Amino acid sequence: MTERKSEFLLEVRKLQVYFPIRKGLMKRVVGHVHAVEDVSFSVRPREVFALVGESGCGKSTTGSAVLRLIEPTGGQVFFRGDELGRLSEEEMRLKRRDMQFIFQNPYASLNPRMNVWKLLSEPLRIHFQLSPGELRERVGEMLRLIGMTEDQLERYPHQFSGGQKQRISIARALITHPSFVVADEPVSALDVSIQAQILNLMMELQQEMELSMVFISHDLNVVRHISGSVGVMYLGSLMETGDTEEVYRHPVHPYTRALLSAVPSHDPLHRSRHIVLEGDVPNPADPPGGCPFHTRCSLCSGRCREERPELREIAPGHCAACHHVE
Repeated sequence: MTERKSEFLLEVRKLQVYFPIRKGLMKRVVGHVHAVEDVSFSVRPREVFALVGESGCGKSTTGSAVLRLIEPTGGQVFFRGDELGRLSEEEMRLKRRDMQFIFQNPYASLNPRMNVWKLLSEPLRIHFQLSPGELRERVGEMLRLIGMTEDQLERYPHQFSGGQKQRISIARALITHPSFVVADEPVSALDVSIQAQILNLMMELQQEMELSMVFISHDLNVVRHISGSVGVMYLGSLMETGDTEEVYRHPVHPYTRALLSAVPSHDPLHRSRHIVLEGDVPNPADPPGGCPFHTRCSLCSGRCREERPELREIAPGHCAACHHVE
């Protein structure tokens, strides 16, 4: 396989994920849910790229499809120049040691029948041939990195708090020393008082281990705190992408402006007028033609109803999918 030369560690091109709708005794396919529609973005080495948007917009599905936990319907995903969709099961298995996933809910993602030692040593047994001493050393090193101790190795998930469970989940994902991680809302299931601790831990590990990351969240304050670049999703499509500070300071897409207007601010001088979107999110099984956002957009025109806007560059590194960004 010829390797593509690129400045990016990860490249996602026109990614599509459709889920079939089946009805009747024969379970015939009568339609599709358009979960992800033509999503494209790139992640550089040691960069944190965030995907943000309302619940149900396709963020988590995109993250899962990137790692082929869900098989994409269309599009291409390149990692270190290799197209993942063309890899065999064995080739993909070898690739997974370098690409890991941190799940949203640590209560569900950790096997309750496995203690911490088994949870952390299992990935090493699968991907590497290590002696018992090397296994113990690697697991101990990771425990120290996440702020836990070796006397907790024999405990089971139910014996830990939510924050400790998520630390174990993070350790399990990073134990193989990957270069790329998808973090799917890793703090949303935690108490607010614990979220900052886990976020700071992830930022420290990202710097220390030189990780690239796709960070998925619906919390705009968290995204601004942790990411260098951001993509705003709506109804399975990217509406706007760019440097995080640039997008937050100068949002150009109406949907991005509406999202940012809803972010609470402690400074009364910087409180923006809250933009209320009218109507509901369209049904992804029957998406509207033209721009996905036109049914709720105050700038909607006839062109928006008929023609789907392309994600185009409006300033260096800043892109938006809107006919009226000017």
